[in-house]
Amino acid sequence: MTAQQIAPRLSEIAVTAASAAAKVLPSVEPLTAADAQPGSEQITSTFAGAAIADLEPAGLGRVAILVASDLVEALASSPLGGLDLAAATQPALDAAAAALGTTVGAARAVELGLVVADLGAFTAVPLLGSGFAAAVLVTDSALAAADDAAAAAAPVAAPEAKPFSTTTPITPAAVPAAVVTNPRGIEMLHGVDMEVTVELGRTQMSVRDLLALSPGAVLELDRAAGSPADLLVNGRLIARGEVVVLDEDFGLRVTEIVDDAAAI
Repeated sequence: MTAQQIAPRLSEIAVTAASAAAKVLPSVEPLTAADAQPGSEQITSTFAGAAIADLEPAGLGRVAILVASDLVEALASSPLGGLDLAAATQPALDAAAAALGTTVGAARAVELGLVVADLGAFTAVPLLGSGFAAAVLVTDSALAAADDAAAAAAPVAAPEAKPFSTTTPITPAAVPAAVVTNPRGIEMLHGVDMEVTVELGRTQMSVRDLLALSPGAVLELDRAAGSPADLLVNGRLIARGEVVVLDEDFGLRVTEIVDDAAAI
């Protein structure tokens, strides 16, 4: 099979992976995958943040997501405290990997200048809303592996993509002024999963006491009986409430929302 025959199939696989990522990437508007294009160093100039993850098994390749400044700023200015770009984009990376027929490890935020070096040869697929919202980058080795795995199955069907010249690199000059994305604030984060914890109290123990713990041991916490429990989001106190039982499961009835001054 010649390179001319392989290239369109790899392009279809890249667009399929990017379309899957677009469905779960934080955004206030639907995102559509444009045409795939060969990766280049110029692609990072349009975006403000990047997250990358290794596909599994090891050595299969990598997938990365570049995001525009609106999402980076929304994460940084969240009322719940600065949120991690890697955690916010993990579901999108997971979806892209699933579309490639594999899984992905934990995402990590990287400097834009290091993305190209970390990937090597790659294919880029822009995600378009009212402008360039993001881009999904997949190493060519991962696309080739996905193509080999699907060779005996039905051909990969590419989702409908917005027209986009594969000969035009993604640069600020390529984006019409009328469609440059504007900051959207907290609405960008409505779909981001957060770790919520209910804390009854805390205590300090020596290593000796910890090793001596056994079933039936009772720990004294730094909170009086009947005191409200703390509700923490990503480790930040945001509310307090009463512990209740709902259909044999514990729950929390919120009784107080904690402002920034009280949380310190």
